[in-house]
Amino acid sequence: MPAPLPQIGDWTSFEELGRIQSKQLDTVLERAMRSPFYRERLAGRQPSALADLGVTRKDDLRAGYPFGMLAVERRELATYHESSGSSGVPTPSYYTAAEWTDLTDRFARKSVPMTADDTLLVRIPYALVLAGHLAHQAALATGATVVAGDCRSLAAPYSRIVRALHDLDVSLTWSTPSDTLVWAAGAQLAGYRPAEDFPALRALYVGGEPLGPVRRERIAAIWGVPVVEEYGCTEIGSLAGTCPQGRMHLWADRVLAEVRDPATGEISAEGVGQLVLTPLFREAMPLLRYDLEDLVELRSQDCPCGWYLPTIRVLGRAGSDIPVAGGSVTSRQVEDAVFGLPAEYGVMFWRARAGADALTVQIEAAPPFAADARAALAAHAPEALGVPVRVETVPVGTLVPLELLSNRLDAMKPRRLFAADEDWDAAVLTC
Repeated sequence: MPAPLPQIGDWTSFEELGRIQSKQLDTVLERAMRSPFYRERLAGRQPSALADLGVTRKDDLRAGYPFGMLAVERRELATYHESSGSSGVPTPSYYTAAEWTDLTDRFARKSVPMTADDTLLVRIPYALVLAGHLAHQAALATGATVVAGDCRSLAAPYSRIVRALHDLDVSLTWSTPSDTLVWAAGAQLAGYRPAEDFPALRALYVGGEPLGPVRRERIAAIWGVPVVEEYGCTEIGSLAGTCPQGRMHLWADRVLAEVRDPATGEISAEGVGQLVLTPLFREAMPLLRYDLEDLVELRSQDCPCGWYLPTIRVLGRAGSDIPVAGGSVTSRQVEDAVFGLPAEYGVMFWRARAGADALTVQIEAAPPFAADARAALAAHAPEALGVPVRVETVPVGTLVPLELLSNRLDAMKPRRLFAADEDWDAAVLTC
C-alpha cells in the first residue's frame, strides 16, 4: 500500500518542505524513464538531478499525442483529458484512479471548504478538460450535492443557471471569474438582487483566468460572499489555492516549482517569470521541468496562515501582451483600470482594441452613469496603462446581449415528426 501523501500541517517550515520535495525526486526521475518520451530524450542516461535536464514544453506533449508521455499500462488509466488551449493541437493528459484521490484532495484545500451540507454548482466545461470533472469528484468525495451546470452548453442557458442558483439553494459555485459577473447581470435582469436574494450562497470558487484583487473585490461585493481563487492546469491538476488570509499558495508539497526568465532562459527558485513545474507524485504522466508558459510571481515568504507554502501571483500567459502606440498592455492591466471605477457606476463588462495611436476601451454603462464612468476611466487609464486610451460607453446589453441572459430555450432531443400546428423549422436536428 502506498505511503500517504503529505498534508498541510505535516511540515512547519520551508526547510522541512524542501526535505519532503528532495525525498521524492529519485522516484520522480525513475517514473519519468518509463515513458517513451523521456526514454528517447535521455537516450539511456540516468540523470541524478533535475538540473541536468532541459524544460519540457507543451509542444513536447503535443508531439507525443496521444500516449507518448504514458508511464503506466493503458489498463491502469482512469481518465483521459485534453487541455483547452488555442493552438488547435491536442495537449493530452491522463490519470490513474490513485491519482484521482490526490486530485480531489488538493481541490478541496479551500479557505471556505466544502461540506456534506453544501450544494455545488459546477459551471466549468466538462468536455475533455479536467476542471469540471475535478470539482464534481471533489464534491462527491466530500458528500456535497453536485449541480452539473456545465458551460457553453445549450442545455444550460444563463437564465437556467440563475434559476438553479436561487431555487436549489446553491451554496458554492465553481466557474471562471467572468461567468460570475454574467450571472449577476442575468440575476438583475430577472429581478433578483445578487447580494440579497441568494441567501444560501457561501462562496464563489473561481479559476481559469488571471484574477486581480480589484476585480475579485468587486465580484465579492456584488454577490456579498468571498471569492476563493484556484489555479491549476489539465496536465497536473490543482496547483494553488487561497488560504484563510486571502493569499494564494502553490501546492509545493505536490510540485517542485522553478521560475524561468523568458528572455534569458535562466532558472531560479523564485521571482517573476514563467512557471516551471515538476510534479512529485505523478504516475501516469510524469513531467520533468514542465513549462506552463504562465507568467507568475513566486515567493517563499511567511504567511499568518501557517501553511509554509510559497505564495504565487498569476500574471497572465507569456506573450499575451498587446502592442499599442509604442507600448503594450495586458488584459489584467485593463481589467484593473475598469474595475477601479466606483461600484455605483455598475460597470461589469468591457472590451478593448489596440490601435496605432491609442487603445480603445468600450464599457457597458446605464445612461445615468455613462458620462461619469467614461470621464473617470479616461482620466486614470492612460497613466495606469502607460499608453494613450480612448474610452467609449455603450448601452447595457451591447457587450453581453440581454437575449443571452434571458433566453430560456433549451437543447432538446432531436425530433423528426411534428404535428400540423408545430413549427418544424424551429427544430435543429443535432446528435
